[in-house]
Amino acid sequence: MKISIGIKINDLVKKVKRTITFEQLFQKRIAIDAFNTIYQFLAIIRQRDGTPLKDFEGNITSHLSGLFYRTINFLEHNIKPIYVFDGTPSDLKLDTIQERREVKKEAEKKMIQAQEAGNMEDARKFAQMTSKLDSDMIDESKKLIEYMGIPVVQAASEGEAQSAYMVRQGDAWACASQDYDTLLFGGKRLVRNFAISRSKKVRNTTVTLDIEYISLNKFLEKFNITQEQLIEMGILIGTDFFPGIKGIGQKTALNLIQEHGNIENMVNNKVKAAGKTIALDLDLVAQIKHIFLNPRVNNEYPDFAWKKIQYENITELLVEAHNFSMNRVENALDRLKKLDDSSQQVSLDHFLGTKD
Repeated sequence: MKISIGIKINDLVKKVKRTITFEQLFQKRIAIDAFNTIYQFLAIIRQRDGTPLKDFEGNITSHLSGLFYRTINFLEHNIKPIYVFDGTPSDLKLDTIQERREVKKEAEKKMIQAQEAGNMEDARKFAQMTSKLDSDMIDESKKLIEYMGIPVVQAASEGEAQSAYMVRQGDAWACASQDYDTLLFGGKRLVRNFAISRSKKVRNTTVTLDIEYISLNKFLEKFNITQEQLIEMGILIGTDFFPGIKGIGQKTALNLIQEHGNIENMVNNKVKAAGKTIALDLDLVAQIKHIFLNPRVNNEYPDFAWKKIQYENITELLVEAHNFSMNRVENALDRLKKLDDSSQQVSLDHFLGTKD
């Protein structure tokens, strides 16, 4: 068995994904996987030695900084974000959660060793693997988002499942997440790298991260499979709910599904892969498929509205409670006020029937 964090189908996705810009998302409602996004901020918004941003009392603030400035970018580009927060995880995910905790503990040890040795590059690398999100951080993230007038949805279980449901209902246009598991949940449209084009270091090489768009229908058509077969590929490769089978990667899994149709046929016919006979508990396979095909979702969220920005509350939370720079926050809020003024002018012009 192997540890998995989301399904790894990046090589297959390359054949159908396309690059898009913020301008192509004008006025689009995007359901953002909040936990996935916040963990990105906790990983990348750090000081040189890997230490996350903190206030004077030692509280981590990297997530608030990331949410604040990136959300402003969305609003400036006339995108309508909706942040979707995870609920109670499935019991089948508990092993994955525990494995991630162990990985973080080991990374923390290596980070400290690197810091003590003065190796800041390694310290930062290991520090990015230690990110933790507690209930206070979640609550304050929700507060900041709501102060910015952005809708927040609390999922019953997986945020990706909730986002996919909202897109299917027509309440959002696409899901935004780094994880391809969104496609297994039936997310019709997936947006990755959902930020202004940026660069990052990969093996001492600078790589530009453009916004990626993946259509579930295009993916399924390209490989002539169904969503249910994609889920079974995920079981073979590994998802958050099952670690997969060691030695089976995305291309092997695709070939197996295309040739044999489903896992039940593979088990019944004693099909071999990676030098071993595929022997999976079919009841467990059915449970995992049920999670993806019939996920627990919150279907009672209110109609979405992007409300008036609460400037004083934002300042109180960021500057007074967490020691953010008053000057930087005020400059950012001025950008939001310009948006408010321009939207009010557009509404006034529409009311008066005037043209520019």
